[in-house]
Amino acid sequence: MTPVPSLPTISQLWIYPIKSLGGISLSEAQLSPRGLQWDRRWMLLDAQGNFMTQRQIAAMALLQVELGDNALRVRHSQKNMEPLSIPLQQQEGAGEVQAPIWDDTTLAWYVGREYDAWFSEALERPCRLVYMPEESERTATGKWSGQQQKVSFVDEYPLLLIGQASLDDLNARLQAPVPMNRFRPSMVVNGSTPFAEDTWHEIRVGELRFWGEKPCARCLVTTIDQQTGKAGKEPLQTLSRYRRLGSKVLFGQNLLCDSAGTLRVGDKLEVISYKPDPLKG
Repeated sequence: MTPVPSLPTISQLWIYPIKSLGGISLSEAQLSPRGLQWDRRWMLLDAQGNFMTQRQIAAMALLQVELGDNALRVRHSQKNMEPLSIPLQQQEGAGEVQAPIWDDTTLAWYVGREYDAWFSEALERPCRLVYMPEESERTATGKWSGQQQKVSFVDEYPLLLIGQASLDDLNARLQAPVPMNRFRPSMVVNGSTPFAEDTWHEIRVGELRFWGEKPCARCLVTTIDQQTGKAGKEPLQTLSRYRRLGSKVLFGQNLLCDSAGTLRVGDKLEVISYKPDPLKG
């Protein structure tokens, strides 16, 4: 009898409550209408009102975030600063703004001057902290599924999936291996072949449904050591040799979802349908 191949398994779940700051590893995560609960619901704006990321300010990697029952706790990993506590339940008390995020603008609330002062000191430049309320109407539309979903302050799609085998394949080509946190995934899976996720279209985890909509084009953030805040050339230099499509370097699969529920480390992932490999035409 031919053995039934085992299904890939979720091995890591991550959220990034404040865009471009440190991520939080979870054993289980709630799937909400915008993606994983609390993921990228806060964002920093600079003095000109532009959104801030590690692309321009690598030191943002040094701000680590923890999730409590009622608040986020933010600390600077290298400065002797009192940690900052940010209530999870936000109120429209400090005004609102149409916050820019790439080609979009979306409703956001200012969180408060005391939070702006903490981040301004931590990053040594003027900052304003904003929050995305439920009233915000920012959306993403799927290329393959046609699904439309509300999103937070993510770059484009609400979820990013990466196979552990894909990172293992990359690390086998590098002189110094890099950790998964360079790629800021939402979900990591074990038990697939390298870059199998490139061709996954419809995916199920229990009763939860997902669609692989677009390979993730990688940027300079992948070259920033998340422990030191220092940038180098890898892994983007090596990835560009074998994961390039036109001007883009691909690593990971962006997902949409249409369900609410709970994802857990250890859950099995079933691929229902496939799409063409983007690197093979």
